[in-house]
Amino acid sequence: MPPPPRERVTPVRRQVGRVVAAVAVLGAVVSGCGAGPSQVGSAVIIGSDAIPLAQVQEQITTALSPEKAQAVAGRNQGAGGDYGPQQVAREVVTAAILSNLLDRRIAEEGITISDAEVDAALAGIGTAEELDQVSLYTPEVQRERIRDDLAAAALGAKYVDRLGVTLQFTGFPTEEEALAAAQIAAAGGPAADAVFADAPPEGQAAQIRAAENPALATSFAFGTPAGSVVVLQPAQDGAPWTVVRILERTNDLPPTGPSAVDRFSQADLQLIGYRLLQPLAAELGVQVNPRYGVWDPIQLGVVGAEETAGVIVSPPALE
Repeated sequence: MPPPPRERVTPVRRQVGRVVAAVAVLGAVVSGCGAGPSQVGSAVIIGSDAIPLAQVQEQITTALSPEKAQAVAGRNQGAGGDYGPQQVAREVVTAAILSNLLDRRIAEEGITISDAEVDAALAGIGTAEELDQVSLYTPEVQRERIRDDLAAAALGAKYVDRLGVTLQFTGFPTEEEALAAAQIAAAGGPAADAVFADAPPEGQAAQIRAAENPALATSFAFGTPAGSVVVLQPAQDGAPWTVVRILERTNDLPPTGPSAVDRFSQADLQLIGYRLLQPLAAELGVQVNPRYGVWDPIQLGVVGAEETAGVIVSPPALE
């Protein structure tokens, strides 16, 4: 039996630095502030669906209750001591968004998770008391989060052998230069090719298979539409701004040998499955109530406006 799924990690901790590195070498929260008319009563609007504000706030209140202090403390330790009410709220809202998107996708894929599978996963994590100590959610909501994780892992397992992306990247010393280059690259043509003319050898166009690159398989590279250009913030002071052009993206590569599924952890298969939701999120549109932050497709989660990992520039035909 594969190891049980882990409770979903928050986007800030997930892969900002790791994604950049991989590409380079290969209180106010609960009370909130005023929202626009389209967000009144809604925590998030996804396409034509609205996730009620009351639903999210109830979960946030539970997560911030004294009974959940140990669970928050555990995340605080993993986040280096800066995991507070805002991060709790964003984790809850991110989970709600991903659950909505996942329901749509697995309905199309015919993926279902039985109660018995959820029970087995929960039993593998620990007793009800142990689970309550590490989870931000009530037992009922936790079951749904586990069900989501199992469904995401099943989706990732279904596609991991077939996912491929052809990309190229280069670096620029300033944000202004990087953004200008990204606009040119997204427009296409000879000028776009010239942006990458001086790219280092490892930045030249190459196809990457998810099955052969577990570290990159969960990243934005496998969820960003072909023709788009991604500008990534530097991983550290003094590092260049990275500009990545997605030349081709496919989920129908022919197999090259035995399936790679067994070489991936359950947690990585979950993240690959969730990453496959990025195109759907872009298609439908995700509008987050400003009290929680903004949706960052690169990190695939809700973050503060100042914590986005970068910008995705779409080609003219996709705008």
